[in-house]
Amino acid sequence: MVQIVYVEKNGTKHRVNAETGSNLMQVAVDNGIDSIAGECGGGMSCATCLCHVDDEWLNTVGSADGFERDMIDLSTEPQANSRLGCQVKITEEYDGLVVHLPESQF
Repeated sequence: MVQIVYVEKNGTKHRVNAETGSNLMQVAVDNGIDSIAGECGGGMSCATCLCHVDDEWLNTVGSADGFERDMIDLSTEPQANSRLGCQVKITEEYDGLVVHLPESQF
């Protein structure tokens, strides 16, 4: 298990435990973090699991490319550090990862 910190737009922090092999979207949904909707269930077809990787974690997590980048560009708050939570698989090296959530996913 690793700990992930989700930071909502209003500053509320959610520190949750995540199993390796899961993804940021599923962990947020399973822990009742409403700022991630995950409407497509992880199919990378809706961008309602948008999150912004904290600058300190960008090199570890990596950036989006290809179709994921295209989906992010259609989201409400695309940024250079944006990722779709469904595409970020949890590994042991992500222990303490901080991601920021947009005000809205729509």
